[in-house]
Amino acid sequence: MTALIVPIGGHTPQISDSAWVAPNATLVGQVTLGERSSIFYGAVLRADVDSITIGAGSNLQDNVTVHCDEGFPTVVGSGVSVGHGAVLHGCTVEDDSLIGMSATVLNGAVIGTGSLVAAGAVVLEGTIVPPGSLVAGVPAKVRRELSDDEKTGVRQNAAHYLDISAAHSAVSS
Repeated sequence: MTALIVPIGGHTPQISDSAWVAPNATLVGQVTLGERSSIFYGAVLRADVDSITIGAGSNLQDNVTVHCDEGFPTVVGSGVSVGHGAVLHGCTVEDDSLIGMSATVLNGAVIGTGSLVAAGAVVLEGTIVPPGSLVAGVPAKVRRELSDDEKTGVRQNAAHYLDISAAHSAVSS
């Protein structure tokens, strides 16, 4: 079983040789995966109306959905973890951030470098989150600045997923 790779509108997903994509993940259209990025089981990245870019060393965990709107590409920086069941839609998530399980980030929102969006949070359209922030709630609000230990934990999570994806790659290739 291999991932479903679907060209559309003259665009075919571009996958780094060092990236890992789960056998049942789906990549559609103008998707670009950076070095050592990982797309886990059941994730769908559908770039049929604009682009989706996933940075180096970032991980999109099980059942993540990524889409975009015309004029609203989705950009995920490097070293980002996107938790199980999260939805990213036409937004930007800057480097070394963590999007919690089942969180939603909507069009035009920008999650600043080194931030953490709590599980289940809904980041509304156009929200700008300052770097190093903890964001939580529905609608999501900046609650406080992350501690140095929390920032380290976010980076360690992404590093841990590099190891996890390597283990899965070894058994699914």
